[in-house]
Amino acid sequence: MSTNVDKEIISSSADVFKMLDEILEKRDSKWWNNFYSNRTRPVPFFKDIPDEDLISFCNSNLFHKGKALDIGCGNGRNARYLSKQGFDVTGIDISSEAIEWANKIVCGNKNAPCFKAESLFEFKAENQSFDLILDSGCFHHIKPHQREFYLEKVKRLLKDDGYYLMTCFNLDGGANITDYDVYRDYSMHGGLGFSEYKIKTILCFYFDIFEFRKMKETDNYDVFGKNFMWVILMKKKSI
Repeated sequence: MSTNVDKEIISSSADVFKMLDEILEKRDSKWWNNFYSNRTRPVPFFKDIPDEDLISFCNSNLFHKGKALDIGCGNGRNARYLSKQGFDVTGIDISSEAIEWANKIVCGNKNAPCFKAESLFEFKAENQSFDLILDSGCFHHIKPHQREFYLEKVKRLLKDDGYYLMTCFNLDGGANITDYDVYRDYSMHGGLGFSEYKIKTILCFYFDIFEFRKMKETDNYDVFGKNFMWVILMKKKSI
């Protein structure tokens, strides 16, 4: 006869990950749909403006203008900028509300990005599909036990000569807690802040870092720039 003790059995690492997902607060598609449902929120990244670092790197002609993936694209502000620069862009976000907003903005436009309501974990594409992968503010919401799967997938999707551009909270922008604290508190506290040492320690197993700096604060209304974010430009780790 089945009893309560039979309902939650851990027999593999997959069961551990499932348990950790379930005990943490739920910032899932439903949560983000509610967040994006009010498009008049005074949220800096709700404005239709690209990141300052993305503009800078594009202007330097560093990137190959091929296929680009924008992870956690929100309303598509960076994806639309890349599309205008000549990239073939796919933008993904777990919020269908955000994707609906992004599609509404580009409705009728030629060469518009392709937007999909998916997480990176759900997204399917051939290995080495992308010349550029952009993560603007997604990584600091990834639970610590999911990072390995997240970064391995980015690495698989990125071409050998492609670039991975990440912006994430530094300690001025995100929660100043340890990874262990996430599970002690059952919460990501709205997004983790990373010290330089911590983020480099995490990323160095997968990527070589070519540029690391704070995002430049700007008063330019046509550009997103907040110095509580790190800017990290990477390529696949050399063998």
